[in-house]
Amino acid sequence: MRALVVYESMFGNTQALAKAIGEGIQASVPTEVVEVGVAPATVPRDVTLLVVGGPTHAFGMSWPSTRHAAAGQAPTLVSRERGIREWLGALPGSVTAADAATFDTRATPRPPGSAARAAARRLDRLGYRIVMAAASFEVVDSTGPLVEGELERAGEWGRSLGAESAARQISRAVT
Repeated sequence: MRALVVYESMFGNTQALAKAIGEGIQASVPTEVVEVGVAPATVPRDVTLLVVGGPTHAFGMSWPSTRHAAAGQAPTLVSRERGIREWLGALPGSVTAADAATFDTRATPRPPGSAARAAARRLDRLGYRIVMAAASFEVVDSTGPLVEGELERAGEWGRSLGAESAARQISRAVT
């Protein structure tokens, strides 16, 4: 039983949130946090919780064109080659009874659309059980920084998610 957090991040804000979420989950479930460019092509069988997060671009998950546009806003990007859209698109269906949750970042004021909701729909179609509503975290503008308190909120969301997933796994083992 372990958790895998896969994130896409342009300017480091989503990366920071993914790490805070991973630390929160770690309180209940061993957790690995990986950038989407090095994420496994298939979710390992011992992963009982998959968490996927990325920035909201153009009303949903990023596209190669929106990542290219982001590259013009900063000298270095965290995720350059592929995003969660491509990773999820290549992912085979769930091979275990895995839970899943998603998160995203959005600039303030909040634009319409959500990368997290789009990723949750994709995971649901792949056979993962979505166990928590998608979470959105705010950045001051498209390049950041995070709005004050968002890292702490992400850690708490991760703790709740980890506890829920651990309880669900124990319940499944008992029945």
